[in-house]
Amino acid sequence: MSSFQELIQQEKPLLVDFSAQWCGPCKAMSPILNQVKEMLGNSATIIKIDVDANPSAASAYNIQSVPTLLLFKKGKVLWRQSGVVPANHLKDVILQHV
Repeated sequence: MSSFQELIQQEKPLLVDFSAQWCGPCKAMSPILNQVKEMLGNSATIIKIDVDANPSAASAYNIQSVPTLLLFKKGKVLWRQSGVVPANHLKDVILQHV
């Protein structure tokens, strides 16, 4: 598996869902992310990062609450939002950067 640093350097957009096992809204994001993945196919990559298992990644991006979504492309954060985001909005945000 690629390292996080390698993944965020990709040409195609990478959506990172910073979440936690104990977080109710994070659980609500799972089916939404699956829906977005189906809509976008291979035009973007979507990964989940558990903030409890990866505290260094969470602190590197100043994650204060979960879920927090970050969209990366070529190592830069293009978009960031905390809370549950509807699938269509997420798809539109990602498509702006494909």
